[in-house]
Amino acid sequence: MKRNRRAKIVATVGPASSSPEMLKKLFLAGVDVFRLNFSHGSHDDHAKVFNAIRALEKELERPIAVLQDLQGPKIRVGTIKDGKQQLKKGDKVRFVPTGENGKLSNIPLHHPEIFAAIETGHKLMIDDGRLRLTVTDCGKDFIDAVADVGGVISDRKGVNLPDTILELSPLTEKDRKDLAFGLELGVDWMALSFVQKPSDIEEARKLIGTKTRLMAKIEKPSALEFIEDIVPLTDGIMVARGDLGVEIPPEEVPGRQKELIRICRLIGKPVVVATQMLDSMVAAPAPTRAEASDVATAIYDGASAVMLSQESAVGEYVVETVEMMNSIIYKTEHHSAYDQIISALQPDVQKTPQRVLAASSAAIARTIGAKAIVTLTSSGSTAARIARQRVAVPTLAITPTAAQARQLCLFWGVQAIASPDIKSYDEMVDMARLHTKRAGFGVEGDKIVVLAGIPFGRPGTTNNMRIVTL
Repeated sequence: MKRNRRAKIVATVGPASSSPEMLKKLFLAGVDVFRLNFSHGSHDDHAKVFNAIRALEKELERPIAVLQDLQGPKIRVGTIKDGKQQLKKGDKVRFVPTGENGKLSNIPLHHPEIFAAIETGHKLMIDDGRLRLTVTDCGKDFIDAVADVGGVISDRKGVNLPDTILELSPLTEKDRKDLAFGLELGVDWMALSFVQKPSDIEEARKLIGTKTRLMAKIEKPSALEFIEDIVPLTDGIMVARGDLGVEIPPEEVPGRQKELIRICRLIGKPVVVATQMLDSMVAAPAPTRAEASDVATAIYDGASAVMLSQESAVGEYVVETVEMMNSIIYKTEHHSAYDQIISALQPDVQKTPQRVLAASSAAIARTIGAKAIVTLTSSGSTAARIARQRVAVPTLAITPTAAQARQLCLFWGVQAIASPDIKSYDEMVDMARLHTKRAGFGVEGDKIVVLAGIPFGRPGTTNNMRIVTL
């Protein structure tokens, strides 16, 4: 079960990758987490993929995580006269809340919450930012704007509002049905789209409870403003660079990405970098040099995982793309500069017994050349604290439930296995030895560092560290 890298790979499942045979190939090529994109496909489609993943998990005896990605609200213009209208720079446009087949003087925008929140000077971006407008006047039933960048405006194109915080739930009626379905299936992570503020996370948390882990997709400028409050409320975040790169200038995205990775490392939450990482491999057998560098940069920054979207969902070279992603991560993590860069970005250790113990285990493992850090964890929190240290020594997390083992698949450097609770100190040592050798992390004579909490089986009590010889 051993992977020769620490950062994880998330792959989106689509028509090119949904068969049981292809899912197995992708997992063996390096996928750790499969993403089900609920913007596409029916419940039956997703259920078939989910069941195939669980069957694969049983066949390979290895936990595999499933991430459900909810669509979120989609803001679009209505229908346009003749299907499209030409918009030139400097043209004046009026948006209205009702009507169909609009011209530039009355383009339908069927979202009353926009008219309630938008202000003069705010930007409107249409069709992934290809058309850009500035609001010159507005009221409860109109928005006047002037085109800064022209183009063709056509039916039902998407609208981005980078300056406007909308009183709009991130969970549409469709999302609520999809979420209920995902929870019934037993997904391991749920990604929430259209997050603007902390209360959006709290709204989703009420529906989810402890049934799955919650990931916030950071794709709105307002989420960046509240990020210090949003991250602690989540179980992880996704840097959704596609929409984020529309709503903020693209030259700001790399810096923001580094900030988000840094914040998550500081708090100890997984962070996934997503969108167009190996995009050219949708139709080509090799990436561009810039794409390879993009993936490597995320790894040097300490991202927990990198994600494939179209590349694995509809690409012509699905397996080759995963193999390439795996190879880039491996080469980056084994480069001579990697440890120095990761160490330079290492967050300070918070002065709590659990965090100090995790940091100490990482330091000791490095010093004695341990083959693994083995943690017996019921909640996964100890494994998360070790992952925060970004130690080169792999972490083997032994946890009593399959659900917890799957959720830990997204954590940097952690490989998890479900095994019954232990009852004694000697049993702890025996189980650590057994699973370390069985998983391929070490052989007789090798040393490992074992972390556990006494009394056993009680979350949050990690208080014991031991060096064990296999």
